[in-house]
Amino acid sequence: MRVMQAHTPRKRFGQNFLVDTHYVGRIVAAVDPRPGDNVVEIGPGLAALTARLVAGAGRIAAVEIDRDLAAGLRERFPPDVLALHVADALAFDFGTLGPDLRVVGNLPYNISSPLLFHLADHADAVRDIHVMLQREVVARMTAEPGTKDYGRLSVMLQTRFSVVRLFTVPAGAFRPAPKVESAVARLVPLGPARPRIDDAALFARVVAAAFGQRRKTLRNALSGLADAPALAAAGVDPSARGETLSVPTFVRLANTLAARPRGD
Repeated sequence: MRVMQAHTPRKRFGQNFLVDTHYVGRIVAAVDPRPGDNVVEIGPGLAALTARLVAGAGRIAAVEIDRDLAAGLRERFPPDVLALHVADALAFDFGTLGPDLRVVGNLPYNISSPLLFHLADHADAVRDIHVMLQREVVARMTAEPGTKDYGRLSVMLQTRFSVVRLFTVPAGAFRPAPKVESAVARLVPLGPARPRIDDAALFARVVAAAFGQRRKTLRNALSGLADAPALAAAGVDPSARGETLSVPTFVRLANTLAARPRGD
């Protein structure tokens, strides 16, 4: 059985619609929406997931950028069942939807990383996030130090969430079929276990610089942020490369730099 489709996908929105009901069922089972859950779906599209989420939660919110799709959603779902926001998810304030938010979405590949960072800014209001992304992006999200996939996305997300890959989704499950496979990931905020970062902007700069040129040692990659003595004070080998540092080590390094007197 397949979900009916009557909309021409738009490349500028990165639209690849999930049409295989087997994978629709697997995603909804992973989310396990219950009556009263505060669910928001990003990019409901043709409502393959939407109908099942509504059936479980009773009422959900959704953020859809495509006005034509939004019109179809309004025809199908009354406002007391679907609170529809016609907006760009990258600019949408998810904090307005209330606490204990459960985020679900088949995210466009072309904005996946920026959108994940945007959602991370609202981690304090989130219970969990279930998203489908390009398989390679999920590999980066869940990567461990010392692996080829470990990078800026890994570190920045893992300071806020526990990230787990649930399962892969083949290209044939979509229309049009993308050129890559997808994967579904679950992100759960760390809550009290979240590491204390004294200067979030500095931490982001350190992580970005460490992975800016992966072949560079930290002594060179962080030359504008930390000299060898500062690295040593944080227990970091200046000759190491960013990909070898664990998330706690990045946090310790940034906090050490944040504690230095101004001008050092």
